Amino acid sequence: MNEQYSAMRSNVSMLGTLLGDTIKEALGEDILEKVETIRKLSKSSRAGNDANRQALLSTLQNLSNDQLLPVARAFNQFLNFANTAEQYHSISSHGEASGNPVVFANLFNRLREQNLSDDEIRKAVDQLSIELVLTAHPTEIARRTMIHKLVEVNNCLSQLDHNESADYERDKIMRRLRQLVAQSWHTDEIRRIRPTPVDEAKWGFAVVENSLWEGVPAFLREFNDQLVDSLGYNLPVQAVPVRFTSWMGWRPRR
Repeated sequence: MNEQYSAMRSNVSMLGTLLGDTIKEALGEDILEKVETIRKLSKSSRAGNDANRQALLSTLQNLSNDQLLPVARAFNQFLNFANTAEQYHSISSHGEASGNPVVFANLFNRLREQNLSDDEIRKAVDQLSIELVLTAHPTEIARRTMIHKLVEVNNCLSQLDHNESADYERDKIMRRLRQLVAQSWHTDEIRRIRPTPVDEAKWGFAVVENSLWEGVPAFLREFNDQLVDSLGYNLPVQAVPVRFTSWMGWRPRR
């Protein structure tokens, strides 16, 4: 398990270091040290150290008005990058989802171990209904500019994952990562204007085009292949195991 997640931890550490360098360059050593102090105290406090918990509370309570926003943004940005690294790990060669055939085969084996017959599994598959709901709440703060940058970070992690890359290619990718981290830090990620229904619709179309359009059919093809291999069963032509609904563009009447 530790080996499985070592690549993800390495990516999180790398992105955290790049973010720290960016914060130091933009705001100075003092803010970076404050962020690092809070991070270390938080980690120790979560592990059960009561003394460090009190020190953490005291540090947070004594933050000046000028320190509050950059410290909060630092942790928000770090969580964004950590989530991106985790999401990449789930589909990378180091993650479980990279071996979808194995995942499905293990699932069918576990169902059989629970004394479910192949007929019962097939009936459950026929009744399968996964509903993906596209939403765009007015309080959503993730701007599309930030989302695009995080997608590019994901792409860079994928490129770095190819060990056959030459040194100059890896250096080029690292320069791009530094640029993306710096751009993210200098981007105002909070929406100042409430999105219109048209804005929400554009966001929804972007999700469909950039992710769902290829991802859902690929999943269904893999799922069907594993049904054939494990159960000798094809999904019926009329089967619709994945459906889409949307809350976007809706506004309550006043």
